[in-house]
Amino acid sequence: MAAGPAAHARGTAPARASEAGAAGAVPGWQPVATGVTARFRGLAAVTRHTAWVAGSAGTVLRTSDGGRSWRDVSPPGAGELEFRDVEAFDGRRAVVLAIGEGEASRILRTDDGGATWTETFRNPDPRAFYDCVTFFDRRHGLAMSDPVDGRFRILSTADGGRSWRVLPDEGMPAALPGEAGFAAGGQCLVSAGPRDVWLATGGGSVGRVLHSGDRGLTWTATGAGIPAGDAARGVFGLAFRDRAHGIAVGGDHRADQPSPDAAAVTRDGGRAWRTATTPPPAYRSSVAWLPHSRSAALAVGPTGTDLTTDGGRTWRTVDTGSYDTVDCTPDGGCWASGAQGRVARLVRHAG
Repeated sequence: MAAGPAAHARGTAPARASEAGAAGAVPGWQPVATGVTARFRGLAAVTRHTAWVAGSAGTVLRTSDGGRSWRDVSPPGAGELEFRDVEAFDGRRAVVLAIGEGEASRILRTDDGGATWTETFRNPDPRAFYDCVTFFDRRHGLAMSDPVDGRFRILSTADGGRSWRVLPDEGMPAALPGEAGFAAGGQCLVSAGPRDVWLATGGGSVGRVLHSGDRGLTWTATGAGIPAGDAARGVFGLAFRDRAHGIAVGGDHRADQPSPDAAAVTRDGGRAWRTATTPPPAYRSSVAWLPHSRSAALAVGPTGTDLTTDGGRTWRTVDTGSYDTVDCTPDGGCWASGAQGRVARLVRHAG
């Protein structure tokens, strides 16, 4: 389901932290100009230099020079679509997901840097609403829909998103009343390794994380400890640095509501979750492990960015700017994006 009304963009100052990863570098957000006002909830960071963002009004941008310039590669005629997720394999090949009921949910793929796009899936079922997409490798990926007939629906691809099929739902646990996913930052469905995938939920009586070790054929569900019980509350974003170690973030996306226990951690692949002892102070929609760190991660949301240096047990706010999603790359790059065309890169200064 959609994540609710857009939050107003806020000014941002550089994020500062004294213990951000093994090198002890001091990170800071450096905003880059995109020249547009779309809200970018979809972000795919490929390298320190290359990134894709996807958002409202069918907008897709790509940079290959670290954000100094952006190319508008929006699919023609997509102005009515709401892109909420983008997965990029490199600077030329990417898949974007549009959300919404029925035919509003679509998947498009490009193989030429966005010069041309091919629609590879259009949802034919008015009961389905697709929220997120993830890939295990360049060929195998999944997309998820809110429950249909009482179970979350999973799409599968084995050719890099060029074709999709609905997986059988016999191995999917029954959804709780009111349970759904949040299309808030492209992290309600995430993978690690060749077969493991996790699905974040809210809206039901408890916020849950579902795990599959066989690319979406069979699933188990576990309460994550992040409060739900309302259509605006639950688990919004997930990040796993390997098959075992994961962080969940969320809360209540309404600005006037508190978000206690807005983060949780797992060390066993999601079989058990423990809420953070010092959680972020407010709702967070996205989280990412810092590159080459076993203990440092960033969580972002409309009211700020929080840093953990102990694997998610304690968090402290390091920035008050508004971002919806964050993504990091193996070569040490981290990017964030959000409302009013906002995109930023994480830069490191001498400590």
